[in-house]
Amino acid sequence: MSGYFFEQLRHTLSAVSKSIPVLLALASGTVMADQVLTKEQQQVMQAMKGKTVKFCIFDPVGANGPAVANARDYLLEARKWGINAEIKAYVDERVAAEDLKAGQCDGVAITTLRTKQFNHFVGSLDAVGAVPDNAHMRAVLNTLADPKMAPLMVSGQYEVVGTIPLGAVFVMVRDRSINSVEKAAGKKVAVLEWDKSQAKMVQRLGAQPVASDITNFAGKFNNGQVDIIAAPAVAFKPLEIYRGIGDKGAVYRFPMAMLSASLIIRRDRFPPDVGQKLREFVLSQIDRAFEYVAREEKGIDAKYWMDLTPSDKARYIDMMREARIAMMREGDYDPRMMKLLKRVRCKINQELAECSRNDE
Repeated sequence: MSGYFFEQLRHTLSAVSKSIPVLLALASGTVMADQVLTKEQQQVMQAMKGKTVKFCIFDPVGANGPAVANARDYLLEARKWGINAEIKAYVDERVAAEDLKAGQCDGVAITTLRTKQFNHFVGSLDAVGAVPDNAHMRAVLNTLADPKMAPLMVSGQYEVVGTIPLGAVFVMVRDRSINSVEKAAGKKVAVLEWDKSQAKMVQRLGAQPVASDITNFAGKFNNGQVDIIAAPAVAFKPLEIYRGIGDKGAVYRFPMAMLSASLIIRRDRFPPDVGQKLREFVLSQIDRAFEYVAREEKGIDAKYWMDLTPSDKARYIDMMREARIAMMREGDYDPRMMKLLKRVRCKINQELAECSRNDE
């Protein structure tokens, strides 16, 4: 699978950035009048007076991109409340993540796949085949925002304070004759070089993983360096993937995974209990993201879509399940997240064969 899809990510980060003023207000001591602060919260807020809060936002366009512009608009309003804050734009989310580790950022907005290094539980959300569609993703995000899940949002000094959907990942091929797993054997597939689970999945299919990143995976597909990529619909037009598909290629109408983006903070830089407030706020923004994804999927010309037979779909679902379990046992996916996602799948469809098994 290849990830990070410019248009939807820009849209999603714009939505996530709306939570920043709320967070900053809490961090700077500007709170709701009816909020009763603990002695510990008062001490933290007092300690933060006069300090600058920095949020690092991944925007492929950079400082002039829409995600950053949206965040700045809200910070202008936040300054009216006496908040001292700044935003730093990143075109490379790897660097943004490293700066969070180094303490150069107080919070960061990145894709959930890369969140795994900060929180293995949440970072396992985008596991292959684990979230079949938007209905499942909505149920999962509602669950993750539940106060009972708060302990799992924290890992050491980091806390995931919001997650928003990026859309379904579809397999895209340069030749529609590659219409089965067997025919994918030996073919070259672009994978993110830092995500071992992607390479493992491709190898399990008998295909050849080709290390790539967000800046070149589509280019490799378009110029023929790889035969197969996986991306959401929102990447189709912006990255000109239709050039690689041409007249012979296709887009499988079968989601391999559902992607998302997450907002992470360093807990020592903010008042206690702020994470739950942010998770609930970010959850309120997901409808816009779902609507955007739906429009982009409908925007792909019908001639590019290729449907699989019901028997092939069932077979691929089983294959992805087996791969998920294997990668969970190898440490790529968090068992607690896999259990949660299975519980959601079985709640929505109790007739699934997996619901009577205890292997996930």
